[in-house]
Amino acid sequence: MANVYVEPRPKSREPHAPITGFVVEDHSDHVLSGPYVTQAAAITWAKQSGHKPLVARVRHLTDKRNPDHWRQA
Repeated sequence: MANVYVEPRPKSREPHAPITGFVVEDHSDHVLSGPYVTQAAAITWAKQSGHKPLVARVRHLTDKRNPDHWRQA
C-alpha cells in the first residue's frame, strides 16, 4: 500500500486562499486522480484504489519530505 497525498487546488502558500477542489498525488507530485469537489471524495478514491491517503495538517504547509506536515486520513 503506497502513500498518496490529498492536495487542495489551487496550490497556495496563502493560509486563506479559496480551495476549488482536491487531487490525489504521489510523492513526485504526479496527479493520480481528480479533481474532486471534496477532500472526502479524494480520500475514498485513494482507499478504494489500495493507497494510504495522507492529508495536510495545515493547508499551506505541504512539504512531502516532512512527515510532520501530514496525517493519515
